[in-house]
Amino acid sequence: MAGSQDRERVRKLLGSVRAAGRDALTAPEGRIVAEAYGIAVPGEELAQDIDEAVACADRLGGPVVLKIVSPDVPHKTDAGGVVVGVHGASEVRAAFRRIIENVRGYAPDARIDGVQVQQLVPPGQEVIIGAVTDPTFGKVVAFGLGGVLVEVLKDITFRLAPVTADEARSMLDSIGAAEILRGVRGAPPVDRWALAEQIRRVSQLVADFPEMAEVDLNPVIASPDGAVAADIRILLASRTDAPRRTYGREEILASMRRLMEPRSVAVIGASGRQGKIGNSVMRNLVDGGFSGEIHPVNPRADDILGRKAYKSVTDVPGEVDVAVFAIPARFVASALEEVGRKGVPNAVLIPSGFAETGEQALQDELVAIAEQYGVRLLGPNIYGYYSTWQDLCATFCTPYGVRGGVALTSQSGGIGMAILGFARSTRTGVSAIVGLGNKSDIDEDDLLTWFGEDPNTRCIAMHLEDLKDGRAFVAAARRTVPKKPVVVLKAGRTSAGARAAGSHTGALAGDDAVYDDILRQAGVIRAPGLNEMLEYARALPVLPTPKGDNVVVITGAGGSGVLLSDALVDNGLALMEIPPDLDTAFRAFIPPFGAAGNPIDITGGEPPSTYEATIRLGMQDARIHALVLGYWHTIVTPPMVFAELTSRVVEEFRERGIVKPVVASLAGDTEVEEACAYLFERGVVAYPYTTEKPVAALGAKYRWARAAGLLT
Repeated sequence: MAGSQDRERVRKLLGSVRAAGRDALTAPEGRIVAEAYGIAVPGEELAQDIDEAVACADRLGGPVVLKIVSPDVPHKTDAGGVVVGVHGASEVRAAFRRIIENVRGYAPDARIDGVQVQQLVPPGQEVIIGAVTDPTFGKVVAFGLGGVLVEVLKDITFRLAPVTADEARSMLDSIGAAEILRGVRGAPPVDRWALAEQIRRVSQLVADFPEMAEVDLNPVIASPDGAVAADIRILLASRTDAPRRTYGREEILASMRRLMEPRSVAVIGASGRQGKIGNSVMRNLVDGGFSGEIHPVNPRADDILGRKAYKSVTDVPGEVDVAVFAIPARFVASALEEVGRKGVPNAVLIPSGFAETGEQALQDELVAIAEQYGVRLLGPNIYGYYSTWQDLCATFCTPYGVRGGVALTSQSGGIGMAILGFARSTRTGVSAIVGLGNKSDIDEDDLLTWFGEDPNTRCIAMHLEDLKDGRAFVAAARRTVPKKPVVVLKAGRTSAGARAAGSHTGALAGDDAVYDDILRQAGVIRAPGLNEMLEYARALPVLPTPKGDNVVVITGAGGSGVLLSDALVDNGLALMEIPPDLDTAFRAFIPPFGAAGNPIDITGGEPPSTYEATIRLGMQDARIHALVLGYWHTIVTPPMVFAELTSRVVEEFRERGIVKPVVASLAGDTEVEEACAYLFERGVVAYPYTTEKPVAALGAKYRWARAAGLLT
């Protein structure tokens, strides 16, 4: 990798490019950068006239490529400025003339520095390696197959830069056409180490020089003998954004502790009149049983809901941990000044009428006031928040107080209420439900930092439309994932990248593609939709962590077994190869017209004892790491009988220290709904009328276990 002298050489080069008023490096300048960072490029020389081009080609030997060198022609091919496979002096002369004529016709005023004469790289697999500046995640490195494949299929993968050697190698396996790199139809495999090194070096380059907006190595020719960048293109950023205010981990935890575990809450805009937001917040706090102090603030009232009202928050005696705002947007700034002077560390801004309605200046004013006084802002434009273990319902929405291990956040109020309704209908216990709204300050990485340490939280699920600081989120997720699952529903996954791109890499870096790969890199479980996010959040704390990859399906219906097997493959899981002794053991419990192997089909007419015996065998055999059960409603084995025997067997083994994930799909009449609820409450994740949901939940648990390094 580049030493200090090489980095200084690159730094001086970039300075000279800036001084010349340019934001794109020429090909010879790109070569200087490549050599400094050990990025393999073919031999090349710069020729300023025809005779020099002939001499260069003679020195390089073999066929060559001629390319225009002009700071005013960034897209050489579009200008007719590239000729490939040139042999001998006469062809070099003709190609030189053609290139100059093409460029003069394309851009008459373009400055021409000469023609680059480059060795023709031997045939190999074309790939693209690049780096772009993502508005959410900053510098990201990209890899994909080059040529037509990358343009048409957009088969490309991304990682945060810089990447480690292991992360670079993982990129080779993350594209859909990864098998091509290993060699197919007699073609030899490429030099994977050399290719991964090119990725790693490009990622380090952009990490060392943030002013590089884009780096494009296209194509890179990968072969069994190495990986050579046939072309390198570097664009510099026209401007740099001002860094956002950041907080240290201990600062975040201290502030979040007072937000989520407050001893004193002030409601600014509290009201005694029903139908007012300030009244709803007050009632929820009082009726919810919050044991801390509740201070209504209203300059036109002396008493609200039996509590002394204060003209200003500055009049409230003692410390206040949280100020909940329930006043119109135009009054928030002045009230926030008073909150700041009082030394309140957190302001929960329920009012709307800020950036979401175009009033960015008004929101910026709040942020400036908050930063001046050290106040953390939640919102604005939110429904509030619930902290159930504190009996705290600081919201104008319906109350919810079922304590549990799931923390849920949403950027949207409507999604927040969907979360609330789901939790109530499924009896899901939550540790918190938090609205984020405009995220003027507090965002997902603050909450991840807190929930990652919160002993009452076992799983975190987040709906988000964007991330203010993707790198801070990834850092928080990486600290949290080894301890507990993080599920994310990213809205807007079908929208194309909105920014203009100046390179192939930039054009391929659509917002969602970057999100998808980098969230996976962070170990986050991405949910495809709202229901999946909620179901994962509900199921993951219930399911034990698997100890291995061996999954067995036991079903009373062959059709369900096929669908369950399909779902396993769709979720990155595989059916266990049943060894002969285990196959014999299962066959002892199923009728001759059933089917052993995997799935194990016990057939629908079997009594409860057959279900129990086969489930018991699946639980006791240490080679089996997870069970998927398919139940078919019959009078011989009614739904609740199946549910009771299954939960009893699972609990029996749990008491003996044998714990493994068990999920179930129940097909039948409406009685299966009650049976599923019964199973869920007892540690078996069960769903009626679907083979996909239980396996998707199991797949999510496996994805987390792998990301957390817990799968042996």
